[in-house]
Amino acid sequence: MSGALFVPCGRGEVLPRAHGRVAVDRSGNARLERLLRRRQQRVNAFGRTGRETAQVAMAYHSCHNGVHLNAGAKAELEEVAALIGTPGKGITACDEGPGTIGMRFEKVGVENTEENRRAYRQMLFETPGASDYLSAAILDPETVFQKSSADGMTFPAKLTSLGIVPGVKPHLKVYALPGQAGSTVMQGLDSLAARCKEYRTAGCRFAKWRSPLEIDVENGQPSDLVIQANMQDLARYALICQDEGLVPIIEPDVSLSGDHDLETAVMVNVKIQAALYHACLEHGVFMEGTILKSNMVNAGKKCTTPYSVAEIAEANLAVLRRCMPVAIRSANFLSGGQPLADACARLNAMNQAPGVKPWNLSFSWSAAIQLPILDLCQGKGGKLPLEEMAALYISELKMASAAALGKYTPSSSTEGDHVPPSSS
Repeated sequence: MSGALFVPCGRGEVLPRAHGRVAVDRSGNARLERLLRRRQQRVNAFGRTGRETAQVAMAYHSCHNGVHLNAGAKAELEEVAALIGTPGKGITACDEGPGTIGMRFEKVGVENTEENRRAYRQMLFETPGASDYLSAAILDPETVFQKSSADGMTFPAKLTSLGIVPGVKPHLKVYALPGQAGSTVMQGLDSLAARCKEYRTAGCRFAKWRSPLEIDVENGQPSDLVIQANMQDLARYALICQDEGLVPIIEPDVSLSGDHDLETAVMVNVKIQAALYHACLEHGVFMEGTILKSNMVNAGKKCTTPYSVAEIAEANLAVLRRCMPVAIRSANFLSGGQPLADACARLNAMNQAPGVKPWNLSFSWSAAIQLPILDLCQGKGGKLPLEEMAALYISELKMASAAALGKYTPSSSTEGDHVPPSSS
C-alpha cells in the first residue's frame, strides 16, 4: 500500500495504516480491538492544535522557522524582503560611520562635518531617478535621525515616500579573538533588541550585520572556531531583529585580500555559508524574512592564477547552489574593493549564466559606487559638487541595475576577469 505505515498486531502479522486509521477486521478479535484503542490513545495524546504544536516545537527542538512570530509579523517581514529583492533594483549602502566617511572626505579635501555628511547622503537618497534603481538604503544610526533639507522629513520617512526601504546598521565593534591570528568577531548583541526597537520606531524596516573574515591559508584561517563564532552571532542577530519587526540582512564578508586561488575561495565560502544557514535554522530564524548580503567569491588579489569572468560567476553560483536556501528571496552582493565595472561584469555573468537560479541576484554596493563620486570633490575647495555627483551616481546605478538583470554590456571581453598582479 503506497504511503502506508504498518502496525504490529502482536502475533507476527502487521496491519496497514491507511488514512490515519488502522485497517483491521473487527469481527470479534479482542486483541486487535485493544491495539486500536491503544493507538487512538496515542493519537489523542499528541493530537494538538496548531498553537499547541508550535509550543511543543519551541520546547523540544529548534528549526521552528519563527514559530514565535504571529502571522501578521511574518507577512510583514516577507513583504519587506520581497521589496528589497525587487528584480533590477539594489541597495545603496551608505552606512559608514562618521570616522569611515570622514577618511573618505579627507582624501578629497572635504571637511568631515555632520552637515556635509547629511547633505552627501541626501544626494544619494533624493537624486531624481535614483528610486528607479534602488529598492533599499542602509543608513548609519546618525543618518536615521537626520532630516531632508527639501521638506524636513526624516530620511527614513523620505526614503519610504520614494519607494525605497530604509534600514540601518546597528553600532558594532570589532574584536580580535585571542589565539586566532588576528581573526575577529563583531560585538554588539548586548542591547541590540532595544536599539532595534528604537530604529523600528524611527521608520527603519531592516537591519544589517557584517561579519568580516579573511582567508589565510598559512595560518589556517578562518578556523572552525572563527567561523562558528561569527555565524552564531549572525543567527542571534537575525533572530533578535525579526522579533523586533526588522528584516535581518546577514552579511558574511570574506575579504578578497590574500593569495588564495578560486577553488580555495569556493571551499571556504561553502563552509562559511553552510555554517551560517545551519545556525539560522537551528536558532529558528524565519528564513523567508531574511536577505543575504555576501562577498563575491573570487581568488585573492595576490593570486597568480588568472580566471575568466565566466569562471568567477560559476564559482559564485556553485556556492549558492550548495548552500543557500530557496526560502531566502535575494542575495545582494557587496563590492568588497572591486571596481564598479568588474563588479557589474561579474554580477551580470551570474545572471546570464544558464541553469536554475531561484533567488534574485543583485547589488548592495558602497565603495564601488561612492568612491568615484567622491573623487569629483577634488579641487573644489572643500565643497560638495552635488549636481555633478548626482549625474555620475545615476549613471552608476544604471550600470548596476543592468547587471542585476543580466543586461549589462561590458566594455571589453576581459572586463570582470581576475588578472594576476604585475610582477614588476
